[in-house]
Amino acid sequence: MDLTQLAWTGLAVFGALGLLAGVALALAAVRCRVEVNPKIEAVKHALMGANCGGCAYPGCEAYAEALVNDPAVPPDLCRPGGPEVALAVARITGKELGSAQPIMAVRRCVKDEGQVAAELAYSGIPTCLAASLAHGGPDACRYACIGLGDCVASCPFGAMHLEGGMVRIDPEACTGCGNCVRACPKAILELVPRAARVLTHCSSRDKGKEVTSVCQAGCIACGMCVKKCPANAISMEAGRIKIDHDACLAHGPACEEVCAESCPRSILRRTGQAAPPAKAPQPAAEAQQTQEA
Repeated sequence: MDLTQLAWTGLAVFGALGLLAGVALALAAVRCRVEVNPKIEAVKHALMGANCGGCAYPGCEAYAEALVNDPAVPPDLCRPGGPEVALAVARITGKELGSAQPIMAVRRCVKDEGQVAAELAYSGIPTCLAASLAHGGPDACRYACIGLGDCVASCPFGAMHLEGGMVRIDPEACTGCGNCVRACPKAILELVPRAARVLTHCSSRDKGKEVTSVCQAGCIACGMCVKKCPANAISMEAGRIKIDHDACLAHGPACEEVCAESCPRSILRRTGQAAPPAKAPQPAAEAQQTQEA
């Protein structure tokens, strides 16, 4: 057998093998194919595709599958997409559009106003999580923003940046996905309705002298805001202020935000309000008596 014949024989053999393999793969694809619901694909394309996890699902595809397959999953959980995407998803799935409020992230810390001092010189891994494991962080207040940017790194929308050792949030760019809240080891970030009337700017769980000894602005847990709120929308939970924004909004502005006015530390403020002039702090003993009264 000469070389030409050998070459043609080889081509014929490999061609036949290739053809057989192609037929086998085609048959396997037909036999093993998975039917994809066209609604799932339509919903997936309607979503933002950010895979941010703000809907509480691992990604847009998982949320799309849940939307189509589970009647209980609402169509308005895509925070980045907002009302337009919610409306498109509702049309595709035939679900009723709920009344979920637009939300945003806020920072519960004003250590700059409170002139919180650095207690330790941290030189380890430059993340908030690592720094928090070293004696609770470098600041005298163990509840303060560490300011190394774990939240900034987690934000897929560029809504956060570091300035003056603290995170700053751009409310216009924030979609309320919640990635930053999950990333913060100090729990100083929280999601609130964009329509919120009052916000608390402190995460401390300490009281009286413990707070005033490290921060000139921190909440002393005196409980005045809790007592003054006519909507019963404010409570102390595990030592720090919690606002029921739904109850607050339902009550309306008739109370003129008396909770903020009654705060002796001006740590409870109207939304968008700049830092007010500092009030004379209550002595710790007096604050404790007020709380117990």
